[in-house]
Amino acid sequence: MSAIAIQPEKLRDLVAAALGEKARSVTVALGEVTVEVSAAQYYAAMQVLRDAPECRFEQLVDLCGMDYSTYAEVGTEGARFAAVSHLLSVSLNQRVRVRVYAEDDEYPVVASVTPLWSAANWFEREAFDLYGIVFEGHDDLRRILTDYGFIGHPFRKDFPLSGHVEMRYDEELGRVVYQPVTIEPREITPRIIREEKYGGLH
Repeated sequence: MSAIAIQPEKLRDLVAAALGEKARSVTVALGEVTVEVSAAQYYAAMQVLRDAPECRFEQLVDLCGMDYSTYAEVGTEGARFAAVSHLLSVSLNQRVRVRVYAEDDEYPVVASVTPLWSAANWFEREAFDLYGIVFEGHDDLRRILTDYGFIGHPFRKDFPLSGHVEMRYDEELGRVVYQPVTIEPREITPRIIREEKYGGLH
């Protein structure tokens, strides 16, 4: 029989008490608890969330990268890159979201949580591949979705839609080759047609 889920405000208070100064903030929005921690406290905080009796988040359900550079509440004032995790306690029937910002936008680094949850392995590789977030302590941090010769990180907000390179099969060489992208960057503006009395409207 599963445990009855507690109210988000109660969970917020329990998590805040367990983390203490390791948490920058613990908030409730739309019925969900979000914990924000610093990069320096990230691994220790995640270990508390896994092991503390009132938390017991045994499962890491998801981990993804985020580029907050175009978010109104962050903009150019705050840190740009973050890793966001969703944790689940099966035994206590509760969930929490954890966000950690990388301190350096040029070289974003946060700790790997693969020693705590092995499920983080491919999630962290995906965040590294798509956002360029380096997970310190990950023992196999390499691209997982893009090609070996891919340049850049395609989910960053400033990554060009056409990319930087393209690949094609070269008949003479008998192999795949990479070359600078030949597509001219352009902005597609939808065509708007206005007709008088269209659809019987005046």
